[in-house]
Amino acid sequence: MLKVEGVFKFFGKLAAVTDVSFQVLEGEAVGIMGPNGAGKSTLLSLISGELRPDRGRVLFKGRPIHGLKVHEICRMGIARASQIPQPFLSMSVRDNVAVAAIYGGRNSWQKAREVTEEVLEIVGLTSKADSFAGELTEVELKRLELARALATGPELMLLDEIAAGLTEEEIPEVMGVLNALRKRGLTYILVEHVIDVLVNVVDRIIVMKEGQKIAEGDVKAVMDDERVIEAYFGKREGI
Repeated sequence: MLKVEGVFKFFGKLAAVTDVSFQVLEGEAVGIMGPNGAGKSTLLSLISGELRPDRGRVLFKGRPIHGLKVHEICRMGIARASQIPQPFLSMSVRDNVAVAAIYGGRNSWQKAREVTEEVLEIVGLTSKADSFAGELTEVELKRLELARALATGPELMLLDEIAAGLTEEEIPEVMGVLNALRKRGLTYILVEHVIDVLVNVVDRIIVMKEGQKIAEGDVKAVMDDERVIEAYFGKREGI
């Protein structure tokens, strides 16, 4: 479904992403993890169209998308849920989601409304549909961010540290929504630096450090990889 081929991104002389390649198959849940500053969010921005790679290619269903605009990529079927939700605070939860549905290419307000009600049920916000977004708790805002992304009708979702800012009690709520999406067969990439959050909701993990991919594989293989252990905990004595 998605192929990232040798992408680079520079900010001045700083290499934020260096020669990263990977692919995501339909129905997969793939995690991208690494310490702060590893280039994880920059990589998502290269996929979503918010940034353009300086070198390399990004292909979605065989079509190059690395030169397209964000809204064009969205309408092709890629949606991003950001680390910091940015809803329309003075609008209702329902209207926030409906606007996202229209943005995603729904050709009528009626269809957008139908999609909205379905998505609100999926993320557990039906009871808050008539509340203003500005009245929501932090965890409810995360649910709304997921709902807005889902309403665009994505085939691939890009999730950027959606557990950030949540308490230990709130994190399982969001993870429950992700597992529900996974059971529905939605393909997603989840960026996260908290290992305990990531391992329970993905099939495969890519690990980045200083802009480079240092490991890739299933959860157990990656967790046992010495390069990953060193990146997170430092080099072991005697190694």
